[in-house]
Amino acid sequence: MGGAVVCFSCGRDTGLGPGDKVFRSDECPGCGAWTRVCLMCRFHDAAAYNQCREERAERVVDKERANHCDYFVLAGARAPGGDDAGAGAAAAAEALFKGGG
Repeated sequence: MGGAVVCFSCGRDTGLGPGDKVFRSDECPGCGAWTRVCLMCRFHDAAAYNQCREERAERVVDKERANHCDYFVLAGARAPGGDDAGAGAAAAAEALFKGGG
Protein backbone atom coordinates (compact mmCIF):
# COMPACT_ATOMS: atom_id res chain seq x y z
CA MET A 1 0.00 0.00 0.00
CA GLY A 2 2.16 2.90 -1.23
CA GLY A 3 1.64 6.61 -0.89
CA ALA A 4 0.45 6.77 2.69
CA VAL A 5 3.72 7.99 4.24
CA VAL A 6 5.29 11.37 3.58
CA CYS A 7 8.87 12.42 4.34
CA PHE A 8 9.39 14.23 7.64
CA SER A 9 11.79 16.62 5.94
CA CYS A 10 10.26 17.61 2.58
CA GLY A 11 6.69 16.31 2.78
CA ARG A 12 7.00 14.28 -0.43
CA ASP A 13 5.25 10.93 -0.82
CA THR A 14 7.81 8.23 -0.02
CA GLY A 15 5.93 5.48 -1.84
CA LEU A 16 5.72 3.54 1.43
CA GLY A 17 2.75 2.60 3.54
CA PRO A 18 2.40 2.55 7.35
CA GLY A 19 4.11 -0.52 8.76
CA ASP A 20 6.20 -1.21 5.63
CA LYS A 21 9.68 -2.64 6.20
CA VAL A 22 12.28 0.12 6.09
CA PHE A 23 16.03 -0.43 6.11
CA ARG A 24 18.58 1.88 7.74
CA SER A 25 19.96 2.94 4.35
CA ASP A 26 16.54 3.79 2.79
CA GLU A 27 16.09 7.42 1.76
CA CYS A 28 13.34 9.77 0.64
CA PRO A 29 13.14 9.86 -3.17
CA GLY A 30 12.64 13.64 -3.02
CA CYS A 31 15.26 15.04 -0.67
CA GLY A 32 17.48 12.09 0.27
CA ALA A 33 16.64 12.22 3.98
CA TRP A 34 16.75 8.86 5.75
CA THR A 35 13.39 7.20 6.31
CA ARG A 36 14.28 4.90 9.23
CA VAL A 37 14.43 7.73 11.75
CA CYS A 38 12.55 8.46 14.96
CA LEU A 39 10.55 11.23 13.30
CA MET A 40 9.07 8.64 10.91
CA CYS A 41 8.23 6.09 13.63
CA ARG A 42 4.75 5.55 15.03
CA PHE A 43 6.20 5.58 18.57
CA HIS A 44 7.73 9.07 18.22
CA ASP A 45 6.05 11.55 20.54
CA ALA A 46 7.70 14.88 21.41
CA ALA A 47 5.85 14.93 24.75
CA ALA A 48 6.99 11.45 25.86
CA TYR A 49 10.10 10.52 27.84
CA ASN A 50 13.03 10.45 25.36
CA GLN A 51 10.40 11.46 22.77
CA CYS A 52 9.36 7.80 22.41
CA ARG A 53 6.21 5.98 23.55
CA GLU A 54 7.99 2.59 23.42
CA GLU A 55 9.35 2.27 26.95
CA ARG A 56 11.84 -0.49 26.08
CA ALA A 57 13.53 1.39 23.23
CA GLU A 58 17.04 2.69 23.74
CA ARG A 59 17.46 6.47 23.69
CA VAL A 60 18.23 8.01 20.31
CA VAL A 61 19.59 11.55 20.56
CA ASP A 62 19.34 12.66 16.91
CA LYS A 63 15.74 11.97 15.83
CA GLU A 64 16.57 12.74 12.15
CA ARG A 65 19.46 10.27 11.89
CA ALA A 66 19.04 6.69 10.65
CA ASN A 67 19.16 4.13 13.47
CA HIS A 68 18.81 0.43 14.26
CA CYS A 69 15.97 0.67 16.81
CA ASP A 70 14.35 -2.75 17.26
CA TYR A 71 10.95 -1.15 17.86
CA PHE A 72 10.79 1.05 14.74
CA VAL A 73 7.43 0.93 12.94
CA LEU A 74 6.86 3.25 10.00
CA ALA A 75 4.10 5.73 10.84
CA GLY A 76 1.38 7.15 8.63
CA ALA A 77 1.45 10.59 7.04
CA ARG A 78 2.60 13.54 9.14
CA ALA A 79 3.20 17.15 8.23
CA PRO A 80 6.88 18.02 7.70
CA GLY A 81 8.37 19.17 10.99
CA GLY A 82 5.17 18.27 12.87
CA ASP A 83 4.45 15.90 15.71
CA ASP A 84 1.33 13.77 15.45
CA ALA A 85 -2.11 15.35 15.69
CA GLY A 86 -1.29 17.28 18.88
CA ALA A 87 0.37 20.13 17.00
CA GLY A 88 -2.68 20.66 14.78
CA ALA A 89 -5.03 20.57 17.75
CA ALA A 90 -2.93 23.15 19.61
CA ALA A 91 -2.91 25.47 16.59
CA ALA A 92 -6.67 25.15 16.19
CA ALA A 93 -7.25 25.96 19.86
CA GLU A 94 -4.96 28.99 19.66
CA ALA A 95 -6.79 30.29 16.57
CA LEU A 96 -10.13 29.81 18.31
CA PHE A 97 -9.15 31.85 21.36
CA LYS A 98 -7.42 34.59 19.36
CA GLY A 99 -10.60 35.20 17.35
CA GLY A 100 -12.65 36.30 20.40
CA GLY A 101 -10.65 39.51 21.06
